[in-house]
Amino acid sequence: MYMKLQYHILVKMTCVLMLVSSIAVNSCSDALERAPDGKISLEDVFKDNEMVAAYLNSCYQYIPGGGHTWFFRMRGPVVWCDEAWDVDADGGEVYLPSLQLYNGLVSANNHFTEQIYPELGNNQGNAQYWSRFWAGIRQCSYFLANIDDAQVTNEVNRSRWKAEAHLLRAFYYAELLRWYGCSLPIVREPVPLDYDFSTLGRSSYYDVVKFIIEDCNEALKSPDLPWRITTSAEQYRFTKAVAEAIKSRMILYAASTLYNDGQNHWEEAFLITEAAYINLKANGYDLYNTINYPAVWNSVDACLPNYEAALFNEYFCNSMEYSATPVDRETIYQTRLVGDYSLFLDEGIGCQHGYRSGTCPSQELVDCFEVTNGTIAYPILNLAKPYHDEVTHLLPNFNVENDVHNLYDEQNPYVNRDPRFYASIYYNGSQRRTFWPFDESELSVENYPASSGVRTRIIATWEGEPRSGIHPTARPATRTGYYIRKFLHPNSGDNNRILAAAPKAFRLAEVILNYAEAAAEAGHLAEALAAVNEIRRRVNMPEIPASISQEDLILRIRNERRVELALEGFRYFDVRRWTSPDGDLEKTDRWVNAIWITNPVQNPDGSFSYTYTRGPVSRERLCYSHKFLRLPIPMNEANNMQALTGEIWQNPGW
Repeated sequence: MYMKLQYHILVKMTCVLMLVSSIAVNSCSDALERAPDGKISLEDVFKDNEMVAAYLNSCYQYIPGGGHTWFFRMRGPVVWCDEAWDVDADGGEVYLPSLQLYNGLVSANNHFTEQIYPELGNNQGNAQYWSRFWAGIRQCSYFLANIDDAQVTNEVNRSRWKAEAHLLRAFYYAELLRWYGCSLPIVREPVPLDYDFSTLGRSSYYDVVKFIIEDCNEALKSPDLPWRITTSAEQYRFTKAVAEAIKSRMILYAASTLYNDGQNHWEEAFLITEAAYINLKANGYDLYNTINYPAVWNSVDACLPNYEAALFNEYFCNSMEYSATPVDRETIYQTRLVGDYSLFLDEGIGCQHGYRSGTCPSQELVDCFEVTNGTIAYPILNLAKPYHDEVTHLLPNFNVENDVHNLYDEQNPYVNRDPRFYASIYYNGSQRRTFWPFDESELSVENYPASSGVRTRIIATWEGEPRSGIHPTARPATRTGYYIRKFLHPNSGDNNRILAAAPKAFRLAEVILNYAEAAAEAGHLAEALAAVNEIRRRVNMPEIPASISQEDLILRIRNERRVELALEGFRYFDVRRWTSPDGDLEKTDRWVNAIWITNPVQNPDGSFSYTYTRGPVSRERLCYSHKFLRLPIPMNEANNMQALTGEIWQNPGW
């Protein structure tokens, strides 16, 4: 465990450790330029203002990048749950993480989250979570133990730096809880070399969450910690808004079925999430409600069917700016992953570059987007039991509302959908205008004839379509009948390499949905409805009616999370925390389905009709049993702690 393995490294820390981070913290530039001589002790570090700043700087280095920078440029938890299928899971390279996971070939001694392959990218911090986050906690704790007596020339800086260290420690604890889901030691002070680890105990999930909240509240007390970063010189620093977001997220987890130890924490979760929502709104945070780049997203070339779809897509294709008056007032924190020109190369419509399609959204995800005529809206499926065959998902259990309103047609499934569907997913019949590096074949009936170049292409995903059609093994093809669109700039291509946006680690919409869920679970239905309907109004989705029952409202809010937060990495954690402690993921993750489309027939008006059939992507996933609710603690760490304490530390099943 970290206390044993990391202490010797950290206690001998020199300027080398302080120089590795690229986070900008005011007044540390000189320290960052100093050449290390290997002779500076930690005691000396806290006698120098600039080295203190540099030490805090290094505490940021453990924040994972997120986005699509997991091993070999994948989306990690997005393709490790029922949201999507990873195209590389059907390759021959046995070391590829998704293939290992889908085949159940992972163990506590050999788990891909512990592996880093520099030749395939350095994972941007999306690996080795156990040691990484414990190292961050240890470093923050050491900083907090020394900052009060440190040589700091500006008391405003001392107050702010201390608040940031509290927040960083809270964040690292929160990430450990999310991934490993187990009780953990609460370590407020750095442990000495002669610490008796046999006495080390672990606190409950709830108690660790309370400690996280305590750290966040300590940060919020500082008058010198800002609510928003307003200059690029301070980009990526934590703020009071991050504190509220962490509190909102983690109290929701603590109240959820998997982690609550049979206790009811929903009223507490309601109060904390409500306060976070109110405080964020009071300090200038709001949903992204206006198209700010109309020349791109209001253009016909964006191929988005309505204003709301364009708005939603624009938000995810642009990074937040650091300004006192930003156009994006929704994003609370984004990671450092900017400067990526290649998103369209390995995630999107594979034939655009001929490389790979990466993340292929599942039919299960597509089923979650409601149908609407602008006045009424309802889920396509019965949310209490979406499929008659709850494991394979081949027999959808359709919502009886469709018998009344008749907005959904299985053989014309992509009309009348929530605008977020069009903003997030490329589907059969959708369009994209960019540079296409090939001449169309006669077999591509919707697009032939057309030459290579910049043009608008119909994205046809039917079986046998030679460019963008579904295929079980071809790397550029879709596995599911869908391609990801949410983060892909409408016009990016080989002739127009546009920077991908930085991943949004925290945003107001998540906080609002946290509040809605906690309110509904605690029986505050009016507050829950107001919150979830605020999310829906942004994209002009009709409000959920006030006559809804508590049980049905909880289901609608869960579905709203799935739609609003689709493909951002939340579903992996949500489907777990909603599972009972003795449960598994069989009903969600065992089978992932595709839409198999055949028989393209051209109609007299020039449009095409198809036959749509649900079917599995390729094979059963073997990562649904009870043990997959949590990551395994690395075997050597678990064995060491068991030897020291006499207690089993490993997560169940591993």
